[in-house]
Amino acid sequence: MAKPNRRLARLNEQFRREITAILRRAVRDPRVLDVVVNSVEVTSDLWLARIYVHLGNDDQERADALLGLAAAASFIRRELAAVLHIRRIPELRFLEDKTLAQANRIEEILKGLDVGRDEEDDPSSETSDPTDGDREEPGGG
Repeated sequence: MAKPNRRLARLNEQFRREITAILRRAVRDPRVLDVVVNSVEVTSDLWLARIYVHLGNDDQERADALLGLAAAASFIRRELAAVLHIRRIPELRFLEDKTLAQANRIEEILKGLDVGRDEEDDPSSETSDPTDGDREEPGGG
């Protein structure tokens, strides 16, 4: 059972490398210039490949890039067929990779929790340590 998983992992990585190279070298659509291929998931029957890409920051840029990738999918598929020697070249579906945005959002939430915790710890730390008052002399200075 581990052998097909290794094969799929190798295929996923090979697809990612080749699609990245094709996008840089052969696709001339200006909408897809800043697209970064993060990962590829090929189904075990080689029927479908989900390509997760990182797109621009603007909503309009992202929509345009996805349209450009959809328009270039058949061209990219033909280029893959020329490079890869496998029985079937899967249908390509380009999807926006939202894991980075989700990770940033989680990080912001955690930072907000840390700030709240630090604010709670500061006042309590002054009164919670009874030895601090023993070290300091009342008239000392």
